[in-house]
Amino acid sequence: MAKGSVYYCSECGYKSVKWAGKCPQCGAWSSFEEVEEMPRDVKKATSSVSVASRASDIKVYEFKDVEYNKEDRYKTKYEEFDRLLGGGLLKGEVVLVTGNPGIGKSTLLLQVANSYKDYGDVLYISGEESPAQIKNRGERLKISGDGIYIMAEMDILNIYEYVVSKKPKVVIVDSIQTLYNSSMDSISGTPTQIRECTLKIVEIAKKYNISFFIVGHITKDGKVAGPKLLEHMVDAVFNFEGDEGLYYRILRSEKNRFGSTNEIAVFSMEENGMKEIKNSSEYFLSEREEKNIGSMVVPILEGTKVFLLEVQSLITDSGIGIPKRVVQGYDRNRIQILTAIAEKKLYLPLGMKDLFVNVPGGLAIEDPAADLAVLMSILSVHKGFAISQKIAAIGELGLRGEIRKVFFLERRLKELEKLGFTGVYVPESNRKEIEKKNYDGIEIDTEGRNITVDGKQIELSLREYELLKYLLDNENVALSRDKILNNVWNYDYYGDSRTIDSHIKKIRHKLGKKGKYIKTMRGVGYKFEIK
Repeated sequence: MAKGSVYYCSECGYKSVKWAGKCPQCGAWSSFEEVEEMPRDVKKATSSVSVASRASDIKVYEFKDVEYNKEDRYKTKYEEFDRLLGGGLLKGEVVLVTGNPGIGKSTLLLQVANSYKDYGDVLYISGEESPAQIKNRGERLKISGDGIYIMAEMDILNIYEYVVSKKPKVVIVDSIQTLYNSSMDSISGTPTQIRECTLKIVEIAKKYNISFFIVGHITKDGKVAGPKLLEHMVDAVFNFEGDEGLYYRILRSEKNRFGSTNEIAVFSMEENGMKEIKNSSEYFLSEREEKNIGSMVVPILEGTKVFLLEVQSLITDSGIGIPKRVVQGYDRNRIQILTAIAEKKLYLPLGMKDLFVNVPGGLAIEDPAADLAVLMSILSVHKGFAISQKIAAIGELGLRGEIRKVFFLERRLKELEKLGFTGVYVPESNRKEIEKKNYDGIEIDTEGRNITVDGKQIELSLREYELLKYLLDNENVALSRDKILNNVWNYDYYGDSRTIDSHIKKIRHKLGKKGKYIKTMRGVGYKFEIK
């Protein structure tokens, strides 16, 4: 071990003063790399600056003084891309974009760079392509290039100096594996170099409010090349997926500090670049007949968006002793459970049958609400009856054969209604909720906290919504003013009951003719009653 050096685990970042074969923190083997305790450029900087002067440069903000507004997010013309980011790219955010070579990472980022230039200068740093190659791709994408600057540099120290002096709004680094810190002896692409370069980028982003996109390559196992610590250092991780032979691409959010995770956006690869597919459900359900044997549609939830996918099943006689279970796009262990339920509860003789289950389109289903659709598709093949393709199925199955309640049902039903579906199989508990939430044209959406009257949404304040919901949940029950105050305003409210009368008056007005259903019970309070 050289003087002034330590060992870091390339997987988790664990620090050790001596080399070890196995990391005591993450258990990885042969992952320790020797690193200088302090790079030469940092030593030089710290040796000439006093502690007092460094302390004076440190900025500390009181929580109440920190301001945030919608203008802190940069929007593009790609709504699906902005949705994955949580409503746009936040100032000072660092986003890691991964994917197989040739999947379209650079193409997509060059397209979004063309939108971000409306907010200020955009810097495209490439260690893999020359400026001429990037220019050639930009012309193919019909990008003018005004406000977009290209930098063919791999030394992070030079990049740091330029970015700090010019302060562009957005910086794209393609790719992190090509960068290196010239103050260190190791070559670019090593875990140590990747970690140090990413630390510099995060420092610039947070200190100067400059947003970064970092392109990262993945290994044959589908993991980000470099230390696992890289994914923890950035604010968001997007993975670009797509099967060979298919022209569509799926951008999946695996981590997002400023938005939802497990979100996906669908793009199609065309001659003039990436094109977003807004109606992805219709896209995945194309080329289907009116009735099919062994086919069932299920609305699955990916993050906050609902996708309609088709589940296909096929059963054949097994030619060998052990029956096959071939599954594509669904959990194979889950199929084993569903077949066991079918044999035990539905008496289907599947023990000596080959079973094939497929989800067309290449999108994998992880939502347990697809259980019922899979089982119905298997049952359709076994019985030989066709299922209408305007009917869907939603439900999770338990080992006792029960169909369990699913969540976010209203979102799923809206997506089905939008594409013209006429019916859907749902768990009994969900069916009762649906029937209960429609009060003679007054519908309540508990997930979106919306109230609609005869299909038209009405604007209610938060307190008005909570009050109306409490009345609807207690239909035909006389509620005293004290009880309403305790349940809607909670016990910490010190006002009088006249505020209830004021809110009731406003709600009646907004409900229009349906306002008559809120009855005044003299000497008691109020009651919601339909007659």
